[in-house]
Amino acid sequence: MNGYSIEDSHRIQQRAVQYRQRYPQFANWAKGRGVIEHTDLTQVRVFDLCQELVCAGRYDSLDDALIIFEAADTLTNAAMWLVAHMTYASRVDLSGQPLAADDFKENPQGHTGGSLNMVPAYLGYTAANALAGLTRSWLMGQGHCVAAIESVNILLGNLHPEQQARYTLDEVGLSRLVSDFYSYAVTPDGTPGVPLGSHVNPHTAGGLIEGGYLGFAELQYTHMPLPGERLVAFLSDGAFEEQRGSDWASRWWRAEDCGLVTPVMIANGRRIDQRSTIFLQGGTDWFRQHLELNGFYPILIDGRDPAAFIWGIFEAESRLQACSEQVSAGHMRYPVKLPYLIAETVKGYGFYGAGSNAAHGTPLPAIPRFDEVSRRHFNESIARLFVPEIEIHGARDVLATHRADDRPAEKDHPLSCRDVKLQTVPEPVWLQTAVSESPMVAIDRQFVALVKANPALRIRLGNPDELRSNQMNQSLDLLKHRTLTPEPGLAESLHGSVITALNEEAVVSAALGNKGGMNLVVSYEAFAMKMIGALRQEIIFARHQKSLGRPARWLSVPVIATSHLWENGKNEQSHQDPAFGEVLMGEMSDTARVVYPPDCNSAVACLNECFRTQGQFWAMTVPKAKLPAVFDGRQAVQLLRNGAIALGEAGDVQLIAVGAYQLRVCLEVAEALAQRGLSSGVVCLLEPGRFRSPRDPIESGHQSGTSYRAELFPHDTKLRVFVCHMRPEALLGICRPLDLGPDRTLAFGYENHGGTLDTSGLLQANKCDAHSIVQAILSKSGSSGADKATL
Repeated sequence: MNGYSIEDSHRIQQRAVQYRQRYPQFANWAKGRGVIEHTDLTQVRVFDLCQELVCAGRYDSLDDALIIFEAADTLTNAAMWLVAHMTYASRVDLSGQPLAADDFKENPQGHTGGSLNMVPAYLGYTAANALAGLTRSWLMGQGHCVAAIESVNILLGNLHPEQQARYTLDEVGLSRLVSDFYSYAVTPDGTPGVPLGSHVNPHTAGGLIEGGYLGFAELQYTHMPLPGERLVAFLSDGAFEEQRGSDWASRWWRAEDCGLVTPVMIANGRRIDQRSTIFLQGGTDWFRQHLELNGFYPILIDGRDPAAFIWGIFEAESRLQACSEQVSAGHMRYPVKLPYLIAETVKGYGFYGAGSNAAHGTPLPAIPRFDEVSRRHFNESIARLFVPEIEIHGARDVLATHRADDRPAEKDHPLSCRDVKLQTVPEPVWLQTAVSESPMVAIDRQFVALVKANPALRIRLGNPDELRSNQMNQSLDLLKHRTLTPEPGLAESLHGSVITALNEEAVVSAALGNKGGMNLVVSYEAFAMKMIGALRQEIIFARHQKSLGRPARWLSVPVIATSHLWENGKNEQSHQDPAFGEVLMGEMSDTARVVYPPDCNSAVACLNECFRTQGQFWAMTVPKAKLPAVFDGRQAVQLLRNGAIALGEAGDVQLIAVGAYQLRVCLEVAEALAQRGLSSGVVCLLEPGRFRSPRDPIESGHQSGTSYRAELFPHDTKLRVFVCHMRPEALLGICRPLDLGPDRTLAFGYENHGGTLDTSGLLQANKCDAHSIVQAILSKSGSSGADKATL
């Protein structure tokens, strides 16, 4: 299992025997409890760790330290017992009596096997905190294993107020917990009726990400802790098959700007329907070799034993800290081989059906409420896990060292309590109107100013490729690509802040993980679509936090989509895709801010405002070609504040532009209409989500003011014409309140036509050029332009 020779294994066995013979308390713990067994190797490791803690003065004796390990065994069994109940039972019996048919759910649900495997891991994490007298942060990529987290949190009293009030540590509270799990309860206003979900969510004390879309925790964890902080990241062997940028962790980690990270692979060998790729390839031996080739130092531990996790966390941190010191002293060079725990276990260990495909969800052969055999299997399994209530309370008190050690509760670990604000937001360099400049050049200049004005913040600039092509030259020269072997003469550095990889998921995750600092992501618009999964998971989590009254307080993250649709005609239709903004406009507009700045001044106004806010994601679609400034600084700020602005007086035809090239087209159309005797007014719509029909009170509070909306978009307009960056149907759906109906509304945008074309050709191909729009307006009005009264 651990790569030891027969001779080594024999020596380990001998040492374990000696320790058990010489230390009665150690021998008592070594017997294990319930389904928890301690191998000889784990016993030796635990003994050595305890001795180190005694020598360091943390404990007076071996027995004092062992109390923590005994409490961990007790609570691991109790939490696994509770996990099984959460899947199958509608009540608990704290006297340990078998449950009857009526005590079971009619429709049991849960990711039981993975949750059972996560209990010793998460319990080991909490016990390691108590043992060390410090609170590490934690992250779990496999969010469907939430039952493990909730069960341990409830047993330890590590809860947010809404759960603390509902899930008390007694028969009533725990019965309410298991009944609530997958109850599908809903309130009259359509929100979930219980503070409990199928995945990690903001009710889950200390939770950071939902973990519903596997693979993103692997990409984020390296960038999460700041120096002085520690993070334990629980990962799954199923997610190993997801975003492969996780292999690059040692490529990015630097002691100078990263805290200690301990990745932990829960290697249970199974996905939902079959064995995981790791085990199909050759099991942990193959995975260990894979890790070694990719810059990790693999450490195998027993994934069935909380003591093994405790030891593993200490061991990994000790090794990484030692490597950091060696690098600082000049005795080692990056990359540091990151310690990586491989926790070998069996899917669903400790309960009926362990190791089978069925262990993933509901391992019993049938529903125990209706099946006597399944009911017997359930009761026999939980009997092995049962812990008397008084012992649960005693073990809970042992791990409750927070006040004595003056440390925060696990729900308040450092990463869960980010509160980041800029010390200084420099005033932008406002260009005079009609002066031409690339909006991306303006953003580049302002971002550099922001970075220099806030030197204490760690920066992550996510870059899939072509940062110079996207006009971010000053930022690249200042921050530099992070690389292990900088090439002379290029903007590269061992400690660069630009995370560059042809992997959109990896680079956006660098920014999403860096919630203790300031971030920016720049991508081609078409390829930014690959970031949507990661962004949407973060948007939903942040929105739920806001709805609970605990809004996220990290700096908002701008994701800039440039080299966009209308500038990428030359590159065929794979590069011509506005879906990035379209999709994100479907999210709640107060959290997912989707903006289309038309010039340099409006672009830097958006960037500045983004960094003045917290807990939001700004999707900014920005052109990189030189364009004349349409708005001065005051107008740009007004455009941002209200979400839209009128250029001149209203007319019979109202032209609404969304996007830079679309605004230019609308101005051309207005001039052409004027030559035909038709009056028109142009409105620049920066943020369409400010003008939608709000879907709840929070989003309603984000809408543009009612009076301003009525002034800007009068209902008696004879013809309203939308010219938009995206597909017109998408915009009309978002801006439904502005739609005057088919007789009085026209909409133009991307119609999925393209090829190898320039910007004007692409506009023409999609009937978005001025000539096509003018002809459509004249046709709609039934006017040749000689008599505007017919409009």
